[in-house]
Amino acid sequence: MPSANSARVVIVGGAIIGSFCAWSLRKAGFTGTITVVEKDASYQFSSTALSAASIRTQFGTATNIQMSLFGAHMFRNIKAVFGDEADIGYREKGYLILGGHDQVAERIEAVRLQRSHGADIRVLDPDELGARFPGVNFDDVGIGTLGVQHEGWFDAWSLLSEVRRAARRLGVSYVETAANAFKTNGARVTGVELSNGDALACDFCVLAAGAQSGRLAASLGIELPVVPKKRTVFSFKTPFRANDFPMLFDSSGIWVRPEGEGYIGGIQPPAEIDVDADGDFEPHHELMDELFWPLLARRIPAMEELRLNRAWAGHYEVNTLDHNGVVGAHDELGNLIFATGFSGHGVMHAPAVGRGVAELITAGEFRSIDMTPLGWARIRTSTPLFESIVY
Repeated sequence: MPSANSARVVIVGGAIIGSFCAWSLRKAGFTGTITVVEKDASYQFSSTALSAASIRTQFGTATNIQMSLFGAHMFRNIKAVFGDEADIGYREKGYLILGGHDQVAERIEAVRLQRSHGADIRVLDPDELGARFPGVNFDDVGIGTLGVQHEGWFDAWSLLSEVRRAARRLGVSYVETAANAFKTNGARVTGVELSNGDALACDFCVLAAGAQSGRLAASLGIELPVVPKKRTVFSFKTPFRANDFPMLFDSSGIWVRPEGEGYIGGIQPPAEIDVDADGDFEPHHELMDELFWPLLARRIPAMEELRLNRAWAGHYEVNTLDHNGVVGAHDELGNLIFATGFSGHGVMHAPAVGRGVAELITAGEFRSIDMTPLGWARIRTSTPLFESIVY
């Protein structure tokens, strides 16, 4: 294996995860060549660019909580990280996650876990919820949990632009073309074949291709359960007004938060229409009238009156095994490192994942956050690491 001064890293996928991997490698002192392969430098259909771009510490697994806290600290101090001109519009307004009466004990236990790792979560009963958020109907709610700090939303495109710019300044090369296949020799990936006919030799290959990662892994005979699932975001205006309104995750499955002078929101489509969405970016318009609007109006009656401005759809890179990311080396192709499958959590966890991948390459192990639970071993054995708080 070449030394860090001469090793060649090829990162397949140049959106938020791949770019943070590249930048973090340089910040970790890696001096070899880093080439990022990105098929569309406009990022028009990138999951990053189409994301609702939020961050929460309210997870049910320790690794996810720790990754969120690392990301939130970076977002809070973005100018110290990327310079005085950096601005990602970070709004730390919290997540309000509602649960039914039958979920109270389960949610309190989750809060204990979150607090044990440094998350600042407040538990609210129905009376406290009503007093704090007038105009919201909590009749069927047994518990609400609110992130007091380290939760909110931001501009994903601005974050991607900052980290790409910083990576380029540190000598990272971006190649605008698609990765078609991989070259191997024994137990190693030796190169990446590109759609323009070129090939990039590598000593490490990082697979960070988002929703397309499963397809690319299949070219190596690897069954990576990552597929594209379409998620629609509705942007609308409504008479409802509230100061410091958080990101609301409702027990019905809808989510809604302020955006500019209005709101954005959505709901996961029913299983029968939630098919793999390779190349399909047409919004699920029917979800507005059939599911989202009725549930929204029940929770916030004033929002029964709304005007839809627009809708767009992006792709979640869904890990169908357990809705958690896959981070770490393959067990047979030891220099193939996965950084994919985050199932809607990729933008918030990108800073921590980038640092973790950089540690694997430069130190041979995770040094900061132990991401071993997210590794390939559980995929190989179909042993899910279930995340209990998924939207």
